This record gives sequence, structure tokens and C-alpha cells, in this order.
Amino acid sequence: MEVTETLQRHEPAHAWRPLLTSAHEQLAPRLEAFYRDLHAHPELSMQEQQTAAKVAKWLEGSGYEVTTGVGRHGVVGMLRNGEGPTVLLRADMDGLPVEEKTGRPDASRVTVKDAQGNTVPVMHACGHDVHLTCLVGVADLLASSRNHWRGTLMMVAQPAEETLQGARAMMNDGLYARFGKPAVALAQHVGPLPVGLVGHHRGPSMMASASVRVRIHGKGGHGSQPHATVDPVVIAAYLVTRLQTIVSREVDLTRGGAVVSVGSLHAGHRANVIPDEAVLEMTVRTPTDALQDQLIEAISRMARAECDAGRAPRPPDVEVMSRTRVMVNDDPYYHRVRAAHAAWFGEDRLVDTGMVSGSEDFPYFDGRTSNDASSAEVPLVYWYFGGTSHDAWKRAPGRTLWEKLQSLPSNHSPHFDPSLDCLRFGCESMLLAALACLDEEPKAEQEPAPTAGKRLH
Repeated sequence: MEVTETLQRHEPAHAWRPLLTSAHEQLAPRLEAFYRDLHAHPELSMQEQQTAAKVAKWLEGSGYEVTTGVGRHGVVGMLRNGEGPTVLLRADMDGLPVEEKTGRPDASRVTVKDAQGNTVPVMHACGHDVHLTCLVGVADLLASSRNHWRGTLMMVAQPAEETLQGARAMMNDGLYARFGKPAVALAQHVGPLPVGLVGHHRGPSMMASASVRVRIHGKGGHGSQPHATVDPVVIAAYLVTRLQTIVSREVDLTRGGAVVSVGSLHAGHRANVIPDEAVLEMTVRTPTDALQDQLIEAISRMARAECDAGRAPRPPDVEVMSRTRVMVNDDPYYHRVRAAHAAWFGEDRLVDTGMVSGSEDFPYFDGRTSNDASSAEVPLVYWYFGGTSHDAWKRAPGRTLWEKLQSLPSNHSPHFDPSLDCLRFGCESMLLAALACLDEEPKAEQEPAPTAGKRLH
């Protein structure tokens, strides 16, 4: 059966469907307005002050105990509802330095100063505005149906996911010491899959990532007298080429693929001036944490060797600017969440994404203090949900799911434009995951308990 036919199937019956359909219809206009506001006013990593304030205001209105400023701009909302497990639901808040080209009426026109003092455009090009909208929507839905579940909700709006800073910042600010350690932490991500499909993968599901900067020191001078200089541009050029041999010559193919990509190389300002230094920045992606360590060591070794060969006056500075571990889905909770999605959406609407090359800092919510996976304290589950409208999906060239995905704007593209339909879809997928990990009350026939959710009527 083709994907389009699958999406047009009648939705399976589910005991929660009448309750949530009614509640979501009442909530939808406010959610759309909230989403459009976030989309038009994105903020860069560690600058999410206004975004955090909007999330905090919503959660407070839904009856949550809210704390702001956790890990700089992080927001934590707590809702206690009797004896039961604590479930953490997380969404990220930051935008990207990307100029929006979607042509939407609510397209971002924001420009700000980045951490280096450069004026840059800002866009929610990765769907974090969608994630936040789903988080507050689920917060409201669960607050207004407390007769149907037991436990404690920990709603987390995290800053600086794009720079891989925010999760560790919140953990270093005592997230679990201050608010309690959850039984499980859940997160999701919108992508170019069609609305109606959910992506899961058992075990390791996202690669480890690191950003590395290498600063090469030379001896500047006149371009007409290179013999009197030490040219860092030449050393950098050799290093870029040498780095390509790490994966091709040092990584065992049976350990999976890896990536070392130099994305930035800056040196000098004039054609006739040999500069004092050259700076390279690169991304490293690996399927294991141990391989990440190996590749970073190889980068350092090659940088030192090329600087020695080029007569650099001193060794290079090698800095790991940011890094994150492999995202591993906990087996028991993974099966709970996947089963809940299958029961609600239908088994044929679930796809196996395999291990993706993208990376996240969500793994730091597992509470580990080292790269030893056996020391994880909190199980994690992470999944994907579709954001492409059915009309856009039909127009996309290709017959198979993966062929169509290659032709659609993906996350980080200036044309990335999730459909409004994905807001309800994302709310449902997160809510079902939460319910699968909370204790359900045996009172499904009762009306929802009176809460702050009444303001939706």
C-alpha cells in the first residue's frame, strides 16, 4: 500500500479519542495563535528570554508550578496528580541563524546579534516552534483530564539545543536535584515525513556529534616574500585534505559510518598579505561514543603533524566547542511508546527511521556523568512525527517514502514549512507517549476534573 493510501485510512477506534477530539477542538485556535507568534519571533540559542516567558505564562495558566531561568533560560513546569511515576516531557526553544524563505505571512523577519557580535537573520528552521506548541498543548490537555491518569508531569522547555548547550546547562543547574528524578524522559521532533506518520527506531537512534575548532598559528608577512613567513593557509589546506583520510583509512567499516566535515575555514583579509593564523571548524558524527573519542584524537594528531611539517611556530589549538552522545532509546519504554502510537494511529502509520545522522543534546537528560552507557540513571525515548501536508506530499516527486523525502525541504532549510495540521498530530503523539508512561486511573468513564483548562471554553 502506498503512503498516500495509508494516510487516507479511517483512524482506528480508541477509548481516549472522543475526549481528546473535543478538548483539542476547543484548544486549537489558541494553539495556532501561539505557534504563529513563536514562528514570527524566533530567538537564537541562549537568547530565548521572550520565548521562555511565553511558555511559562501558558503553563502557569494551565495550573502548573513554574520555575524559569533553569540553565539560563530553561523553563520547568510541574503538575502533581497523586501517586505515580514522574514523566518528563521536553521541547526545545531556539531558532537558527537562517533567513526564512517560506513566503508565509507569519515568516520571521528577525535579525539579531549572535554570540560573536555579527548581525544575523533568525528562523525557526528546525521546528522548535512546533515542539513548544505541542508541549503546551499536551500540558493543557493533561491538566484538564486529571481523572484519567496519575503521577507527576515535568514539562521542560530547553534552551540552546542547536548549539548542544542547553540540556547540560539545565542538568548542571540541578534539574533533577531541584525537581526530582523522572522515571522516564520523552521528546519528539517534527520532520518532512507526511502528517500522519510517526518514525521510531529501537536502541541507538541518533549519532553522537561534536563541533571542533582548530586554530593554526603561522608567521604573517608580505605575499611576495613567502620564504620569510610561515603560511597557515597552506598548512590548513593540507589539513583539510588529510582529515578526509580519518574515516576512509582509520575507521573499521564494521563499526558503521562516520563523518568528518570541515564547514568553515577562515584566514586573512587581503590577497597580498599572508596571515598570522587560519581557523578551521568541523563537525564530527559517529554511531558510537567511543568512535567519537577516536576521531577527535585523530583530528588533534593530524593537526599537530601538519603544523610540524609546515614549520608552525607553535602547536595548534584544538578545541571541542560542543558535543553530545549517541541517543539511545530505552527498550522497555520504547516498546510502551511505540505500542501506544500503533494503537492510536495504526501500525501501518509507523515507520522505522533507522539510525539518523542528525544529533541532539537530549541524551544528557539521562543523568549520566560519563560516556559509560551503563551509568544512565533516566531512561529516554525519542521519536519523529510528520510535518508535511498531504497536498505537498502528493506533489513531491518520487514513488517511495524515501524518494519523496529527498525532494522536500528538510530541517534547517530556509524553506522548511511544517503544516498547521501537524500541531494536532504532534500533540497526540506526545500525549499518548506520556499516558503510556503514567499510571492510568480506572475511571475513564468520568468527566475530566475541573482545572485551569476550563478557560478554553
